[in-house]
Amino acid sequence: MITDLVQIKTLGEKKQGENERFRKYLKRHNFPELKFRRVAEDIEDQTDCRACANCCKVAETDVTYRDAEKLAKHFSMPVKQFIAEYTTTSAMDEDDTILRRRETGCIFLEGNDCSVYEARPATCRDFPHLMRGAGSFESRMWQMVDRATYCPIVYNSLEEFKKMIGFGPKQMGMK
Repeated sequence: MITDLVQIKTLGEKKQGENERFRKYLKRHNFPELKFRRVAEDIEDQTDCRACANCCKVAETDVTYRDAEKLAKHFSMPVKQFIAEYTTTSAMDEDDTILRRRETGCIFLEGNDCSVYEARPATCRDFPHLMRGAGSFESRMWQMVDRATYCPIVYNSLEEFKKMIGFGPKQMGMK
């Protein structure tokens, strides 16, 4: 299993095209999600997210109104005040509300720890969305190509998924 973040970034970027083709391949075939879940759970169990925290350092954190309510309650402040002080709009999609960021990542990241862990947004609770999250496993796969460039769990899971189903040059349209 690869855990070095520089190596994950390099390999994840190198394999972006392959991972896109893999995602499309999965959508065209019917594989039992339980097999993928077991692989992802095993890799997640072997990974110390607090030693990494790269998701908190590089990814935007979507915030729903329900998340804002929970966090506002955590801080004993009105929801409007929480939204004004701790959220902004996404640079990628102005309709998305996200947590503010600092140079080091999420505004609530302290070292590699989340200062609002018990009240964290749903997207943080479900990350990396391999086993948990809205929609089917296949529908969540579109996010995994990008996440494989910064999350050791996603990168290693995708590589194991490919081995598990025998995904190789033939399935990628190569000889």
